[in-house]
Amino acid sequence: MRVSLFKRAVPDPEHIAVRHGTEVFRISVRRRAAARRFTLRVSNATGEAVLTLPERGDFGAAKRFAEAHGGWLAARLKRLPDRVAFTPGSLVPLRGVPHRIVHWSVLRGLPEATTDAAGEPIIAVTGEAPHVPRRVLEFLKREAARDLGEAVKRYTLALGVPAKSVAIRDTRSRWGSCSAQGRLNFSWRLILAPPYVLDYLAAHEVAHLKEMNHSERFWRLTQRLCARTDEAEAWLKRHGSGLHRYG
Repeated sequence: MRVSLFKRAVPDPEHIAVRHGTEVFRISVRRRAAARRFTLRVSNATGEAVLTLPERGDFGAAKRFAEAHGGWLAARLKRLPDRVAFTPGSLVPLRGVPHRIVHWSVLRGLPEATTDAAGEPIIAVTGEAPHVPRRVLEFLKREAARDLGEAVKRYTLALGVPAKSVAIRDTRSRWGSCSAQGRLNFSWRLILAPPYVLDYLAAHEVAHLKEMNHSERFWRLTQRLCARTDEAEAWLKRHGSGLHRYG
């Protein structure tokens, strides 16, 4: 645990407001011991604007820095892709294929991926209308758990090493992880990507069961498990952040 060598008389606010023209932006405030200067960033995944300052940085100066960059902030936020809610009519990728969400019936039943009368891919959701977004999310998580479970099983059998557990989460900074105890975690959003991308992430984390690093030996092992490693890495670099705009 890091212990600060000094205590600020007045704690920093968690957020500040920056005005640009008629717009007002809410910015989170973070202090980081490793920071050497003021930085202002916008997350592609969440759209959150964050002002970072050094541990001993002057808060007033940091606030003026953020205010001076209001124009940049406005332009950056406008470039972010629109968020897509899990509501009827929305297009959501499932295994890389756009599916339209359809409120099928008020009768209870499990959502399913199917096609409409014109043969177009849809996610058919039943139940009361206010519950459609939650039911779509639950459906996508179940599909992700199934696909990832099957992929992990295939790769652990190939390597001859078991995984302690496989969990599905909504991580923002990484698509998957492997603990020292052999517990694998994955983002449910991988079900939105083409299947070879999800398959690669499963191979990547399973490879960590033998190589808890990113050494050349680790990458050779991952490439041996998944021939489309480079293709999947390239897809994630180009399209991965866009998966966070759904839901």
